[in-house]
Amino acid sequence: MTLEHAPESHIRQANTMDADQRNARIFGVLFIITFLTSIPAALLFQPVLDDPAGYLAGDGQDNQIRLGAFLEFLLIIANVGTAVVLYPIARRQNEILAIGYVAARIIECVFIAAGIIFVLGLVSLRQDSPDAADLAVSLAALKDWTALFGPGLLLGYLMYTSGLVPRRMTWLGLIGGPLLLVGNLGVLFDFWEQTGAVGLLVAPEFLWELLLGIYAAIWGFRRAAPILSAREQ
Repeated sequence: MTLEHAPESHIRQANTMDADQRNARIFGVLFIITFLTSIPAALLFQPVLDDPAGYLAGDGQDNQIRLGAFLEFLLIIANVGTAVVLYPIARRQNEILAIGYVAARIIECVFIAAGIIFVLGLVSLRQDSPDAADLAVSLAALKDWTALFGPGLLLGYLMYTSGLVPRRMTWLGLIGGPLLLVGNLGVLFDFWEQTGAVGLLVAPEFLWELLLGIYAAIWGFRRAAPILSAREQ
């Protein structure tokens, strides 16, 4: 049976399935972009955040900070994009969780945006008040606080229940999300520093999101997943 003679509903399902897989690959590419922006930005910021007083007293690395801020702005766009392109598919599984993931991504991006303002504040401080070392330390600490909040719990559960990616892979997210939450809460309540062995708690979530991005960018979502359009009537 040719496409011209195929039932209209089958053609519509095929077109929507193609749209789903296109969104899946966009989702994967955006997730990869979050790694390509967040990691370099963290490296660009780290020397300044490690020694903000020294940054004020030094010759200045202003363009390095500005580049890191620009990368984190791109990170915000990619973060929101991952939630927006996933929502039309994820809502078929659980609309409340799908909306929750979009909201969590937006909230995470608000904290990222606040962090950008704090590090750019260090640039302004070095130019206008190079003797304000105590304020520089406070701005650097505020930037560190902004990294403690993110939507680590929702995505793994959504992917596990929807079957959009292999179930064995989603266990990294199901385990990594709670571990990351525990680690960040410990830092928040001053039980430990986010260094050394505690820093390893981020590893499962890091690996999960990296594998998710690569899988979706290359293969899209699993066509056998019940919520994809070919199963929708």
